[in-house]
Amino acid sequence: MMTRDEIRELAAFQADETKGACALSFYFQPDPPQDRSHRHEAIVAKDVVKQALKSAAAVGKNGFLHADLDRVLDLATNLRGHARGRAVFACAAQNFWKEYELPPQLGGTHIYLQSQFQLKPLAALLGAQPALCVAMVDRQRARLFDLRLDDLRERGAIVHMLSRNGSSYGYNGYEGGHAERRVSEEALQHFKAVSERLRNDFERGIWERLIVGCQDANWSEFESHLHPDVKKRLIGRFSADVASVSNEEIRDHAAAELNRWIAERGSKKASEALDFAKSNGRGVSGLRRVLQALETGEVQSIFLSENFAARVVQCPNCGHLDAHLVTSCVACGHATRELNDVCDAIIPIAIRRDIELFYLKDHADLDRAGNIAALLRFRSDQTTGQIAAAS
Repeated sequence: MMTRDEIRELAAFQADETKGACALSFYFQPDPPQDRSHRHEAIVAKDVVKQALKSAAAVGKNGFLHADLDRVLDLATNLRGHARGRAVFACAAQNFWKEYELPPQLGGTHIYLQSQFQLKPLAALLGAQPALCVAMVDRQRARLFDLRLDDLRERGAIVHMLSRNGSSYGYNGYEGGHAERRVSEEALQHFKAVSERLRNDFERGIWERLIVGCQDANWSEFESHLHPDVKKRLIGRFSADVASVSNEEIRDHAAAELNRWIAERGSKKASEALDFAKSNGRGVSGLRRVLQALETGEVQSIFLSENFAARVVQCPNCGHLDAHLVTSCVACGHATRELNDVCDAIIPIAIRRDIELFYLKDHADLDRAGNIAALLRFRSDQTTGQIAAAS
């Protein structure tokens, strides 16, 4: 499972180009098999790597980069029949190699040779995904899972075996009513114990959002015992029998609830940001204004149209990003370099600063606003004015 610290490490990595170092990013996307041999996807991966080898040789980048490409080529050769995506981040010059399995939703098999790792395919997957807990609950069992991307891992379980149903206790079931009440009380105590465990885990920072799977008949009773702080973090529920549901079914149900919540939340927050932008509030739209807010540390969330890309220049000295293709940095005067896609610079910044990143489909207002917008924590221009007025 890819952790947030590992993602931040990738975002912070910078290849030392003065020593000929290069950051290699390789993404493998498995295709639907054309035959049982699964040869096609391995052939595509090898062709991509071999082309990168030729390009590296043409510009004289052999050495360390060639060693990385050879290693990736060996990996690509063995990817036949691989059902999941794969990502590799490597820089032999700086002794860096990380390899991850990912959902097969990477958009294709690609390799990138840059000064920083290419994180756009990864960011599109991660989006604004929270640390997610999936709780499977019935009247006597609870199973707790962590879900990251499509990796579902069981973290713990709570079991309280109920007493035997007492309908036959005593003469003609005389004590049956008492036994049923005892079973109901035991189920109630079980629900309270599960709720308390969820609250404790949340307060310890183990999870941020919650999805519950349980039978409809048990939901209202269990929900009534959830702590208010836990209820606020509940983003979805699905019906399932804990005793018979498979891990794959749990993962698929939870992923569907999560994707629905992310899409709805992203669309709502994007509209909020655009409304704020119109009223000169805590929102901005358009590339130039978003870059300015990003530089001043105002940004809380960024919203991008699905296929957004734009050319900008970046200062390698101070990191300033400029939507105007100027040859020298307006901040420090250093010569700038051109980036074909501003997302190559925005995404690492967003990851390092824990800025939420939403990729949105079919959001007409965002498209009209330049395909990019941001919700702000504050507005520095207004804060400065308030301070001056108070002085």
